[in-house]
Amino acid sequence: MSNQSSYFRRLFPKRTIFILVTTLAITFCSVTTNLAQVASVRVNDKEVSHTTLPVVSSESISKHIKYLASNELEGRRSGTPGCEKAADYIIAQFKQYGVKPVSGDGFLQGFEFIAGVKQGQSTTLKAKNNGQDVEFQLAQDFQPYNFSSSGSVSGQIVLAGYGISAPSINYDDYAKIDVKDKIVMLLPFSPEGNNSNGKFGEYLAARRKALIAREHGAKAVLFISEADSLKDSRTRDDGNYIDAGIVALRISKHTANELLKSVGKNVDGLQKSGSEAGVGETITLNKVNLAINTEVVREMRKTYNVLGLIEGSDEKLKKEVIVLGAHYDHLGMGGAESLAVGVEGIHHGADDNASGTAGLLELARVLGENRQTLRRSVLFAAFSGEELGLLGSSHYVNKSPSFPLNQTVAMLNMDMIGRMKNDNLIVGGIGTSPQWKPIVEELNKARGFVLKLQEDGYGPSDHASFYGKDIPVLFFFTGVHDDYHKPSDTADRVNVVSEQAVVTLVQDIATKLAGQEARIEFTKAKVEGERRQMNSSFRVYVGSVPDYAEQVEGLKLSGVRPDSPAEKAGIKGGDIIVGLAGKTIKSVYDYTYVLQELKPNETVEIIVLRDGQKVSLQLTPTARQ
Repeated sequence: MSNQSSYFRRLFPKRTIFILVTTLAITFCSVTTNLAQVASVRVNDKEVSHTTLPVVSSESISKHIKYLASNELEGRRSGTPGCEKAADYIIAQFKQYGVKPVSGDGFLQGFEFIAGVKQGQSTTLKAKNNGQDVEFQLAQDFQPYNFSSSGSVSGQIVLAGYGISAPSINYDDYAKIDVKDKIVMLLPFSPEGNNSNGKFGEYLAARRKALIAREHGAKAVLFISEADSLKDSRTRDDGNYIDAGIVALRISKHTANELLKSVGKNVDGLQKSGSEAGVGETITLNKVNLAINTEVVREMRKTYNVLGLIEGSDEKLKKEVIVLGAHYDHLGMGGAESLAVGVEGIHHGADDNASGTAGLLELARVLGENRQTLRRSVLFAAFSGEELGLLGSSHYVNKSPSFPLNQTVAMLNMDMIGRMKNDNLIVGGIGTSPQWKPIVEELNKARGFVLKLQEDGYGPSDHASFYGKDIPVLFFFTGVHDDYHKPSDTADRVNVVSEQAVVTLVQDIATKLAGQEARIEFTKAKVEGERRQMNSSFRVYVGSVPDYAEQVEGLKLSGVRPDSPAEKAGIKGGDIIVGLAGKTIKSVYDYTYVLQELKPNETVEIIVLRDGQKVSLQLTPTARQ
């Protein structure tokens, strides 16, 4: 996530050229046998010298990536036939390598998620305007937002300017009007238009305006589009379908003008005057009564984690497990997560994360061929739903772990390991165990990577779900690139030679963890500089870690950072935030918008649901550094 003269050096840096030449030489000398490394390990409490795991194969990695990132799989979006084909492929490889199902239910662990919304047949918009009945057409004159509530609403309309309430910049469209139990109508954007870099930039989002209208007591909100017909305009799907707690419609300019006739106004005139005055006009449409009925149907789909097991050879230690993970889903044809704005087509996801899945399959092969050295069991977990918010790994740790979490020794996660630059390998989670740094640095001596070690156990991939359960984690990542979340992330751009070396390092670490007598310890990672990494629109630091997989009313937390304001306030992982600074919190969006209004060192009330009971706590955010 060059010019020709330097291309070869970038694709094959010195260390990878050395690995390639060495591998070719060994292959020449061992044509009829599997490549092997000689090592001394303990098997059944006896130290023995033997040939261990076969060398990780770049050819096998390439084969897996080419299939997983092929047009046939259509981007592997969760809940689609392409994703199911990828799962079938992973199962076939597991079977070939002698990896067994975790349970009698087979390799698949299914779970449901909200994949989208559609409008029910009862969705209507009608008006009585100056005594005349008017009915508007769905998808042409109006369209409910994905985050709209379902329900029937009727009443008077109030034009509330642009719907912005921003004390920090001394601007409030609601200052002189009462919208309680009214239907609010809003002009597009702001007095500065759609300028995301202006002073109104962080207040332009429809969800934020819906929150403000809801908190002022409105029972519905109408967002005026700049298009005369919605058939000529598209709203970008943000991929999040959680109910915002208010009926929310997008209406065409034509629809708005029909409603504004009663007060002798039109959208163009109001936008012009708002731009000139620097503030939106507020008007009550006394002669119009509007009736809205919305039926927003949230579409559920099923997708699957693919889980396979190599049982440990030690009768005692095999009850403990090392989890090796990679997500195999991607973006399909694009959607809200795509960074290729305006470009449609298959998002192949070769690096993200066919590369990690290919690494997982290679580890299944090489560890399976020398399973006698594995005293602990090894679970191979190919997760789905990662791109939608770590859904698969969250389901595993929260709903259906194959091994008790207190018997899960560690989780090693591979996500985007195929586009290495200058021998740099990012390894996250180093701070989650005191043993990680010496283990990784020692085993890297044979690999020669330039290690970029990061303490934090949280992050934008599946290891975060395990860290939230106090399990030591490592996250292997070769960095973001220009093809990240675009159709151009294709198999031909993956450097399988450098990936071979990355997977071999993971193999070495997994083998050590599975073979040694003592399990590694867990520690909470102290993250220096975390505050500086936060979005620049935040002035405060809290230290809460959202659980994006949980689709609940409110914001569920997977954890809080050590020594953070959240921890000092008594907030805990598993809490559901339902109120902050006097505002109702129904989603991560509400939480984000309220956070942006908080001031450093100013104590506010935060209300959480804990074990079904509301708990009121005092939170004092600190300044973001």
